[in-house]
Amino acid sequence: MKRMIAIATLLSLVLAGVAVAQSYKDGVYFAQQSTYSSSGWRYQAVITVSGGKIVKAEWNAISNLGVVDKKSYAAAGKYGMAKVAKNGEWHLQAAKVEAALVAAGSPEKIAVKADGKTDAIAGASITVKEFIDLAKVALASAPVAKGSYKKDGWYFAEAKAFESSGWKDNVLLTVVNGRIVDVLWNGSYKDATKKSKLVEAVAGRYGMAKAAKKGEWNVQTAAMEAALLASQDPAKIAVKADGKTDAVSGASITVKGFLELCAEALKAAK
Repeated sequence: MKRMIAIATLLSLVLAGVAVAQSYKDGVYFAQQSTYSSSGWRYQAVITVSGGKIVKAEWNAISNLGVVDKKSYAAAGKYGMAKVAKNGEWHLQAAKVEAALVAAGSPEKIAVKADGKTDAIAGASITVKEFIDLAKVALASAPVAKGSYKKDGWYFAEAKAFESSGWKDNVLLTVVNGRIVDVLWNGSYKDATKKSKLVEAVAGRYGMAKAAKKGEWNVQTAAMEAALLASQDPAKIAVKADGKTDAVSGASITVKGFLELCAEALKAAK
């Protein structure tokens, strides 16, 4: 009899339009876009679930232009949205979208219009489709295994000076649940005649492919980035006296500076 009453009560709630709360497996979830947008950004989503509920949502992006993460870039006044957007700079609007997702309890509950925006979040006029889609992908994936780093976040480091070639390397690492989940090795040029080293290499303008058996600079850096993701510690990748390594089969470039920058960036995560 009690069971029948309970079923009847649940049915009445559903019929009355009361939504049953979405439940997820506890953990920290991560997803990112596979490509950079035309503006150079690649979005990421980090979703934390505790007690079956979303308790924290983070929306950020990394750039192929050799700069810090998008939140830091916007907070420093470099993104430029505050000049034209009534609802404020990008990181301020993103924070409202994050809070809305936590309140909603599921990305499925935030309606997105055909233009990628939403009327469901007051104070957010930015396009939210990328974040909502990534949140869905993240929650449908396995949670990120616990890593050894104490502080999650986006960690950037840049060489102190330009090399004789005109380039100055930088790295941006994403740490989620104590684990490095993304590594981006890039570089900036001494003047505006060139874009970032990554952009120039992908476009075939860097010129390494003509002489290097291992491929263009971006191909070899991708091998190094993957090696660091696997090792989780730049100190675990052996470097020879000439600054190169035999530990990564797809990279014949000098890697000493890259590993040193990664170690410097990760100090803040320890």
